[in-house]
Amino acid sequence: MDAITVTVDGMEVGVRRGATVLEAIEKAGVYIPTLCHHPDLVPFGACRLCIVEIEQMRGFPPACATPAADGMVVHTNSPQLQELRRNILELILSEHPHSCLICPRREDCAPFRTSMRKMAVSTGCLYCPQNGRCELQKVADYIGIKEVNLTYTYKEFPIQREPFFDRDYNLCILCGRCVRICQEVRGAGAISFTYRGNQAMIGTAFNRPLQDAGCQFCAACVDACPTAALMERAHRWAGPPQHEVATVCPYCGTGCQIKLEVKDDRILRVNPGRDGAVNQGQLCVKGRFGLDFVHDSGRLTSPLIKKDGEFVPASWEEALALIATRLADYKGEQFAAISSAKCTNEENYLIQKFARAVMGSNNIDHCARLCHAPTIAALDMAFGSSAMTNSIGEIRDAACILAIGTNTTESHPVIGLEVKRAVRNGAKLVVVNPRYLELCRLAHLWLRHRPGTDVALLMGLARVIVEQGLANKTFVEERCENFDAFGQSLNNFDLDWVAQVTGVPAFDIVEAARIYATVHPASIVYAMGLTQHSHGVDNVLAAANLAMLTGNVGQPSSGVNPLSGQNNVQGACDVGCLPDFYPGYQAVANARARKKFEAAWECALPQEPGLTLSEIFDAALAGRIKALYLVGENPVLSDPDAKHVAEALKSLEFLVVQDIFLTETAQLAHVVLPAATFAEKDGTFTNTERRVQRVRQAIKPIGNSRPDWWITCQIAKRLGGNGFDFDHPSRVMDEVASLTPTYRGISYRRLEKGGLQWPCTGKRHPGTSFLHGEKFARGKGHFTPLEYKPSLEQPDGDFPLLLTTGRSLYQFHTGTMTRKVPGLNILRGEELVEINPNDAEALGILEGERVQLMSRRGKVMAKAKVTEDSPPGVVFMTFHFAESATNLLTNPALDPVAKTPELKVCAVRLEKAS
Repeated sequence: MDAITVTVDGMEVGVRRGATVLEAIEKAGVYIPTLCHHPDLVPFGACRLCIVEIEQMRGFPPACATPAADGMVVHTNSPQLQELRRNILELILSEHPHSCLICPRREDCAPFRTSMRKMAVSTGCLYCPQNGRCELQKVADYIGIKEVNLTYTYKEFPIQREPFFDRDYNLCILCGRCVRICQEVRGAGAISFTYRGNQAMIGTAFNRPLQDAGCQFCAACVDACPTAALMERAHRWAGPPQHEVATVCPYCGTGCQIKLEVKDDRILRVNPGRDGAVNQGQLCVKGRFGLDFVHDSGRLTSPLIKKDGEFVPASWEEALALIATRLADYKGEQFAAISSAKCTNEENYLIQKFARAVMGSNNIDHCARLCHAPTIAALDMAFGSSAMTNSIGEIRDAACILAIGTNTTESHPVIGLEVKRAVRNGAKLVVVNPRYLELCRLAHLWLRHRPGTDVALLMGLARVIVEQGLANKTFVEERCENFDAFGQSLNNFDLDWVAQVTGVPAFDIVEAARIYATVHPASIVYAMGLTQHSHGVDNVLAAANLAMLTGNVGQPSSGVNPLSGQNNVQGACDVGCLPDFYPGYQAVANARARKKFEAAWECALPQEPGLTLSEIFDAALAGRIKALYLVGENPVLSDPDAKHVAEALKSLEFLVVQDIFLTETAQLAHVVLPAATFAEKDGTFTNTERRVQRVRQAIKPIGNSRPDWWITCQIAKRLGGNGFDFDHPSRVMDEVASLTPTYRGISYRRLEKGGLQWPCTGKRHPGTSFLHGEKFARGKGHFTPLEYKPSLEQPDGDFPLLLTTGRSLYQFHTGTMTRKVPGLNILRGEELVEINPNDAEALGILEGERVQLMSRRGKVMAKAKVTEDSPPGVVFMTFHFAESATNLLTNPALDPVAKTPELKVCAVRLEKAS
């Protein structure tokens, strides 16, 4: 990097060429006031408080908008500068209540003396909810303003109460940071400057509520506000925190860093981490405001044992003794364990180790089977690696993004910001989705294909690329294999036939193919819209074929990039919570791998791969699985065949459920164990880009709950298991690293400096496509010939509509955590069936009416939302609401390789509720 030297108040500092004077000043450790400047925004130079003197330069330029030059000499604190700043600040304070800022007795205040000291002097800075955070306080102190001669008139604006925060524009100084961050960073444009002159204020178009103005309640505006004009309502009078703890968000697979403000063992506030490589100061509504579940009154706080059909509180000793006694009778193939993508890596590792080494069973699986098992299978077949091939931060530098099967701005909002940034940088965005999404508004091209026709479309794109000579022949010849067989299979994907099957016009298919093949680097991002099918492996293989055909693998900002749905889907797979893989994707069927783990765990291990999630439930119903240890999951709601799962769980002779709430699944258990939340324990999560990050304990476990890792160790030791004497999760990670090649260089000591992406061995890991290496992990990329297989269910006279499923921005998974947050329930508190206006009119259904959906498996009730977001013939629902359990409708048919159920396409009938 080309560096320059700048002298700031007599101190020489080196900065990158192109840096601003303000950056040089900050690097020198010198404070100067700014109110319009924000690190996420382009320099604005509006407030003029950061003016400086620069030798051999006329005037007083703003430091935030002035480029630094080599040899520049800057002065920040001369008497003349301070006088100018004082005048500027006086103008600003004429628009803001300021008596507390200039009060001569402010420093004498104490909590029990404020009324006496402040009577007839000021309302008191301790009575301001932003006291200690207000940037005006710091600016006023630095400038030393003692009085404001300009008249202040209270604006008498009404305080506007929104979900989670209040808007009090009586305290607004019109710095514009909230408006600009909403537009420039979040791309929402929900608020703007309204009116002009002395009537100017911040607001929405036509003064609509934020909910109607496109606001997503990410709180970027709240975080950017330098005063209390935008103020989080919860705990606003709780005062400053006692300490702050950096950890990782427990929701989607993005892995955003968050900072928890803690006081008296309660989380007061969540701030976005600025140091993390993932979110860089941004969060979504769930990460910012969705952690109230930690302190919810419904938390499990002591073990429960079912006696005579009712749960009775028990001590840990009694519960653990009962579990050990009962499980001792079910060692071997009668036992199964289901772990959780919401638990830490260390906890998942211990659960699979317990199942294998103590209970003698490879029957261990988790919810990745319902989402990204096709990713593991397909990318391993194509590349030899089952992980995201590039980093989240590289998306912004892609020249082309093909987003298929992902509603990124709802399911992975912060990754969605990277896609938006890429588009602002000039990237071509191609969206492939049956539904209209926010990304469609930004897309260069939107391919609205019929649900379940992904293979036909992707292979059709590949045929166009080959026929028009747009393939990267050098890449294919040197770095790939099996192209001839793949090329032969393309003969089955004639353009006109593809257009007919998918419903996408042929000219759009051709244009999309040309964009993806010619605009480099190109990145494919996908999520469960591609994987949750009975042919999900084929879908992912088709995406991998397309990437290899164009050479869009193994270079920055390219690749085939799965976006995992839960916070630790990637990590739970990495550490072996799969029936056919030990940690590090070392095959159970491989004798060498098995001997390695037998030596490490000092036990004999079963030789055959275990049962997958759906097979576990089938075996339970058939009586082959008799005991189940289920941690942190709610399959009664999440599995696609709810009745079958419930019957299977009821048929078990012994069911132990470990969770933070008494979920629908936990209610069926014989013993329920109270687990700690992410905020009450240490550990690590691995996000969708393979970044291992520290989860840090912020508060003590609530009640008598305990971390999952501790509970599993206690059960294992009572059953005679060796190697479970861990006193801290860091020791567990040491063991993981010793047995898992891709985690070999990972330790808590190294993670204190920031997250690490695997493979992390301390040196370059050979043959990895995701590190931009010369070879794939399997040596060469492998093309797979494919054929189009229609979805198993098609509309007919009895069930004329197709149901497809997805997620809401405002709820998560089965709602176990998010539905405990009142503000999220305001924004989305019940299930909605999205239906096209044409279908609604034909059925006589009006907006907001209660409707009944029926499939060949069941029926549910929900409220109709009439919208053109859904195409004619297609309805849409989520999985968040138990009272409208969508999985009563969906098709449990499985992908033959990954055993992932068909959750995205099923035929339904819709009618008014009687």
